[in-house]
Amino acid sequence: MQVARYHAFVCTQEKPEGAPSCSAHGAGPILERLRAEVAAQGLADRVQITACGSFGLCRWGPNMVVYPEGTWYCGLTPGDIAELVREHFGQGRPVARLTRTDPEALRAEMEANRQHRLAFMKAQDEAGVLPFDFQRQVRGYQESRVILTALELDVFSHLGKGATAAEVAAGIEARPRSTEMLLNALTAIGLLEKREDRFRNTPLASRYLTAGAPDDSRLGLMHTVHLWDRWSTLTECVRAGTRVAPPRAAPDEEWRHAFIGAMHKNASGRAGPVVRAVGTTGVRRLLDVGGGSGAYSIAFAKADPQLEATIFDLPPVLELARDYVAAAGLSGRVTFQAGDMHRDDFGSGYDLVLLFAICHMNSPEKNRALFAKCRRALVPGGRLVVQDFILETDKTAPRTGALFSLNMLVGTESGASYSRDEYFEALTDVGFDSPQHIRLPGPTGLIVAEHS
Repeated sequence: MQVARYHAFVCTQEKPEGAPSCSAHGAGPILERLRAEVAAQGLADRVQITACGSFGLCRWGPNMVVYPEGTWYCGLTPGDIAELVREHFGQGRPVARLTRTDPEALRAEMEANRQHRLAFMKAQDEAGVLPFDFQRQVRGYQESRVILTALELDVFSHLGKGATAAEVAAGIEARPRSTEMLLNALTAIGLLEKREDRFRNTPLASRYLTAGAPDDSRLGLMHTVHLWDRWSTLTECVRAGTRVAPPRAAPDEEWRHAFIGAMHKNASGRAGPVVRAVGTTGVRRLLDVGGGSGAYSIAFAKADPQLEATIFDLPPVLELARDYVAAAGLSGRVTFQAGDMHRDDFGSGYDLVLLFAICHMNSPEKNRALFAKCRRALVPGGRLVVQDFILETDKTAPRTGALFSLNMLVGTESGASYSRDEYFEALTDVGFDSPQHIRLPGPTGLIVAEHS
């Protein structure tokens, strides 16, 4: 069965540094450019694009094979892609100057590459050398720290349309030598481009990491910058069983903006699927406990013009939420209730209560008490919806949820990611009926339970 007219396989195999590979030859930008060009030329329905492992022609990369013809393209550059898409996918004419048409030579090279790879793997195994992928995991913090430092210094904004290391250094008030080292590293990991002595943002950096860009995400990512110090205490936290760094008694304005910005960015991207999964039938009054920026209240209110929402959160957070709600044009239908969720009453008469990205901060006992308060706020037949990192029974999956549990270890007194079974038991204990686990695309899911 052939779903699309053409199926293009692009090798993106990564190998140890120094070994030839399509990735080292620039397969990433080729794949990105190919997808963009196919879309731009209106051929998305005709072409399926798949990233894949090695073809065995590593020194000729980046390599691509197009079926059904079985056309082999080697040594591709970004400048070749528009012509290739137009001629091959648009007109059915493979670009001859880019193709390999010597099958015997291809087979011989593939076999030689395979034998070389097997011999290398055997030698590495006999010598007890750590596997490449594991070594990369261990060093993963290095690339992360490079990006976080660049965000902290706002390097991407200072690059503008292109700048030298000395020009960027002057803008971020740093030394030219160290700035050049940082820019070189950002280029090596694919966030910058370098021509002669000038650096430029890649399309990804321009879109997401520069001030004023339509999808500027720096403010949200600064929350991750602030997490760095906490994660450096993980060893001590495992020994102690809880966080060892002192809690933030009063978050400063910069931290609060960064945190709410991160939450709003993430929530806005997930709000659509959440609203569709939960639905608004029979919902006239909604309570959003710890609603943060109000992204979910905004989404539910937009989905049903009869629905009214109340965001319950601390006063400094509500100051930020008012701006997001006003920007959405919903100031009349989304209201605000200031309070502490663990001490203050929620009120009553709600058809739906949202408890999103809250439970992971609490101990099991605090969550039970919170569930009971939410139940008292609901009308009979009303529903409580919890969104969080929901672990499987053995708590080893999903991977993001298991890692996030450690994030709570280093940052809270007794928070964690909890399993579906733990949620079901706690909700049933406080009087909810028929809890359900709704899986969503992405790292988080929903637990929905009904007031009996």
